[in-house]
Amino acid sequence: MVYTTKISCDKSNLKNVRDFVSGVLDNYRIPDVDINLVVVAIDEVCSNLMIHSHSCNNDESIEVRVLNNGDSFVFEIIDTDEIFDIPNYDAPTLDKIIKDKRSGGIGLILVKKIMDEIQIEKNGSANVCRLFKTLGKAV
Repeated sequence: MVYTTKISCDKSNLKNVRDFVSGVLDNYRIPDVDINLVVVAIDEVCSNLMIHSHSCNNDESIEVRVLNNGDSFVFEIIDTDEIFDIPNYDAPTLDKIIKDKRSGGIGLILVKKIMDEIQIEKNGSANVCRLFKTLGKAV
């Protein structure tokens, strides 16, 4: 099963992303805590794209796709702009962030800890951030 939504890059649309992902996952027997973790990860990737790649330009958009195959889910964030190379990001430890008194950098740590695998792929003019997660049996 494939679910798709396209949203403009205004940060106010992040709620639509969260509602879309949680709405899709609500169709399956998945504990709420797992749904919430995945929603956090997808929200973080989308917010980074909206802020850093699109400067929150409401005229630009990204596509979010959820693919289900049994208990495995693939979340694709598709964009025509550059996507940050999360798999090769050398995430600092939380201790390092606290020691350096940094206010950012925690989101990508969470994404890497929550998801099973992350891939970045260039597909023609589109860049795809693909996040994999095994969540439980489908209904």
